[in-house]
Amino acid sequence: MPAYRSDVEAADALKQAYHDIKAEIGKVIIGQDEVIRSVLISVFSNGHCLLVGVPGLAKTLLVQTISQVLDLDFNRIQFTPDLMPSDIIGAEILGEDRHFKFVKGPIFSNIVLADEINRTPPKTQAALLEAMQEKAVTAAGVTHKLQQPFFVLATQNPIEQEGTYPLPEAQLDRFMFNVTLGYPTFAEELQVVKNTTGTNKAQPNKVIGAAEIVAFQQLVRNIPVSDNVLEYAVRMVSRTRPQGELATADIKRYLNWGAGPRASQFLVLGAKCHAVISGKYSPDIEDVQAVAKPILRHRIVRSYHAEAEGLSTDQIIEKLF
Repeated sequence: MPAYRSDVEAADALKQAYHDIKAEIGKVIIGQDEVIRSVLISVFSNGHCLLVGVPGLAKTLLVQTISQVLDLDFNRIQFTPDLMPSDIIGAEILGEDRHFKFVKGPIFSNIVLADEINRTPPKTQAALLEAMQEKAVTAAGVTHKLQQPFFVLATQNPIEQEGTYPLPEAQLDRFMFNVTLGYPTFAEELQVVKNTTGTNKAQPNKVIGAAEIVAFQQLVRNIPVSDNVLEYAVRMVSRTRPQGELATADIKRYLNWGAGPRASQFLVLGAKCHAVISGKYSPDIEDVQAVAKPILRHRIVRSYHAEAEGLSTDQIIEKLF
């Protein structure tokens, strides 16, 4: 990990690393620029990310590629109805020396892909809660720290909801971003087919490692923020609460439930990181707006009126700008 003489030099290095990482990911993933940007912002902000999209949009491939480019340990957990908490965090077993020892589960990794996280019962989903918030797991009364950095990148299929278990609000709130993946354009899909139906397979190069990511995470927290930007972020979140004093008539009509303080924290952290990768040394209101939709869309609950009038969550968030 190189030593930087100042935060300005480190910020320039983070911006360059971001563009290098994006270029390497682009060798494998065609398009999806907004998705890649959101995932990388969550990584450098030390947050977790929920990817929502129909099958076949390269959600799993994207996470695998990011782990390769970032030179991090990677584990994939395929969530199924019969998955148990011990299958994720590990279990105590009786060793040959007649003593119990803890065998670590797949969660002991830098990047954990929780594939189709809503396919497993709440008991197993809850096994991720402590890990996501405390960066540790507890088994048989003993707390085991996870290696840093640690990210949970979970995927969900928005269709085929029969037999699924929607994530509880407490767990949804622990994801910094809720990122929706759309279908590629015609040109992008054409390029995807060209790249994946031949014999040549793109191999992305490693750009940075764990120590550099941890240092960049600390740098993001060191970025200064002006009071007016802080107030704008907190005011935006406060306005999502129908019972709050700042709620407009539209918000009271269209929302049943608003976002909590964690949304304000993530808005500021996300805006800081977005500013740095955009070449700025301090975030402004545009940076807050740039990260608002993926941060707020899973933290607000639409009312019957919004659904009846066909208003999407993103359209309601735009009314807050």
